[in-house]
Amino acid sequence: MSDHHHDHASEPGSPLAETDLRVRALESLLVEKGLVDPAALDAVIDTYETKVGPRNGARVVARAWVDPAFRARLLADATAAIAELGYMGRQGEDMVALENTPKVHNLVVCTLCSCYPWPVLGLPPVWYKSAPYRSRAVLDPRGVLREFGVELGDDVEVRVWDSTSEMRYLVLPERPAGTEGMSEEALAQLVTRDSMIGVAKVTPPARGGPR
Repeated sequence: MSDHHHDHASEPGSPLAETDLRVRALESLLVEKGLVDPAALDAVIDTYETKVGPRNGARVVARAWVDPAFRARLLADATAAIAELGYMGRQGEDMVALENTPKVHNLVVCTLCSCYPWPVLGLPPVWYKSAPYRSRAVLDPRGVLREFGVELGDDVEVRVWDSTSEMRYLVLPERPAGTEGMSEEALAQLVTRDSMIGVAKVTPPARGGPR
């Protein structure tokens, strides 16, 4: 679980850069041999870069923050409410939204494998699929949250939800104080993937940030 704090750029000589080169070489070889259609490959990449992913979930959260009626629909039938924004498909057929409050903090895990809501969060991060997270999120959720930098008071109940092939969850994080005048678009920029899994909270923007 030590990799959840950092994103490493693919700098020359880095392991990621070497992996990137190998992937590109493999892609070129497969295309050359006619085993992969470049157009189909581009379509898959475009899907995960622009059509599915955390930016979709962030828009769902921001809409719920500014639209009480949508929030009510989201909590009552998340699948239908999320579909209103055009986000649906494989791994997102049956969704439940979990609302964090000052007294309840929700944490999502998949103890069997890595079931995850692709349409709104994209592909699962490496740590989400790791055995330590999958076991300790259930056995010691507060300890896991502390490792992610989330300290909760003893009066806050932690609820752990186990995703399955039939059901996937999206955490609706608390809206941070001081964001009352922000637009829906600006609010969406504050929402992170980790906050929608429940291992982080949404923090208010730095002074002078987007409004």
